[in-house]
Amino acid sequence: MSGNTEPRQPPQPNVKPARTDRRVRRTRDTLGSALVQLIQEKPFDEITVQQLLDRAGVSRSTFYTHYRDKDDLFLSDLEDFFEFISTLLTRQGAPAKRVAPVQEFLSHLADVREFHDALVASGKMDDVRELGLGYFARSIEQRLLMAGVTMDAACLRATSHAFAGSVFSLMEWWLCHNMSISPCDMDKLFHRLVWDGIG
Repeated sequence: MSGNTEPRQPPQPNVKPARTDRRVRRTRDTLGSALVQLIQEKPFDEITVQQLLDRAGVSRSTFYTHYRDKDDLFLSDLEDFFEFISTLLTRQGAPAKRVAPVQEFLSHLADVREFHDALVASGKMDDVRELGLGYFARSIEQRLLMAGVTMDAACLRATSHAFAGSVFSLMEWWLCHNMSISPCDMDKLFHRLVWDGIG
């Protein structure tokens, strides 16, 4: 939820990194950062593509090579973020009993609280929640399978969706209560709910 969330990937051995891919990534990161800055300054509906171009120092033709409009840029950035955060535990080789990176997600939110508040003020949190729910549900489903949970496919999908909803419900509660519980303790609470619920 912050524009630049994915760490730079090291080049693969014996593979020459593609210059074009680096340039494309840099352009997308620059546009994403410009959008994040503008969202913190004014309502999303008042942001124009021209303001994005001016802030990012990117030409109109370059922008439209990558995106249809500012909403496409916003959703693309959001997809990158949720792809990164929802698969974090698997990429890090975390124990299968941890099914969602609640601690990492909330720690990130604490770092970008002003941006989160700007998204709320701009009425964009429904988009964030809807997209994040899908990414977390798919990831939680995979993590439950890794942990050896057995149930029929429809129940597993429904259960994963419910737990993904819990991530966002806990996030909202945590932010409304001034982040009074540590992200680590919120993670433990979430996972107690998961494993008590599964039985």
